[in-house]
Amino acid sequence: MSTRQYKILFFAIGIVTVAVLIYNTGWHSIVANIAAMGYWFLPVTGSWLVIYLLNAWAFHDIIREKDKPETALPFGEVFRLTITGYAINYVTPFVGLGGEPYRVMELVPRLGVTKAASSVLQYGLMHMLAHVAFWLASIALMITRPDLDGLLLAGCLVTLFTGLTLGYIFLRIYRQGFLVAALGYVSSWPLIGKQAALLLSSRYETLKRIDGQVTELYANRKPVFYRALFLEFAARVVGCAEIYFIGVATGPDMSWSDAVIVSSGSSLFANLVFFFPMQLGTREGGMALALGSIGLPAASGVFISLVTRIRELVWIAIGYALIYARNPNPEKRSGH
Repeated sequence: MSTRQYKILFFAIGIVTVAVLIYNTGWHSIVANIAAMGYWFLPVTGSWLVIYLLNAWAFHDIIREKDKPETALPFGEVFRLTITGYAINYVTPFVGLGGEPYRVMELVPRLGVTKAASSVLQYGLMHMLAHVAFWLASIALMITRPDLDGLLLAGCLVTLFTGLTLGYIFLRIYRQGFLVAALGYVSSWPLIGKQAALLLSSRYETLKRIDGQVTELYANRKPVFYRALFLEFAARVVGCAEIYFIGVATGPDMSWSDAVIVSSGSSLFANLVFFFPMQLGTREGGMALALGSIGLPAASGVFISLVTRIRELVWIAIGYALIYARNPNPEKRSGH
């Protein structure tokens, strides 16, 4: 499939998914929830501008290498790719990774295939590693709560086990790479094994170079590695503001530490069940469980989830507007 066809496909999936979500949620329900939030909906939505700026800063640092002038991309371009990539991820039906191929395709003309793919892969791994660090940090807040009970303690244990396991996996990938090893392992699987083996044999050198650039970030660019991790972790902390603002605006009575625990718990649950576009159903369940674990009304999770979905719709619209503004006539741009 050509780059032009991928862009058209991404755009079509986004439009259809957003239309279905608006239809299922109901326009009147969307308006009513925004009205219930009042002016607090502005900081809820605006907090994600700060998050995307931090994401873009980390992505920009990962891309740029001092001895390679072609990697000095304008920050605005990386910021645009950050927003558009996440907009596509929101509506991708499986795993939410549609934005990564889009970012690679946009970066290839400037960076080449190897650098574009490795940069997107490095940033994706960093984004997930920061999630893990955030989950582990939230344990400190959980265990110091005076109302610590069996449910919250169980949540701490699940978070600790999951976080340490994933943290070990991600650091191992940064040290050794994983594309060549993963494809070699998958080659023995039924159904997709032959395709994996063919890809490995036909693209071995390219995959090896991508793995090499992934490990190079941790081995030779440690200041960049830790700065990017800090920026992504900071983005997770800023993301708690959304839940806190909703709590302030409409109840329940929520502290900042409550917002951190709810954000951590709900995101952990949603990432463990990652097969749904926009985390349909999983976010509500995770939010209800997280609120209930700290003694807040589980029913409030539905309202919080609805508001966050409306915020997502706003940023999806912004992201797809940026895609269209960048490429209003894909056929003309691709020479057809």
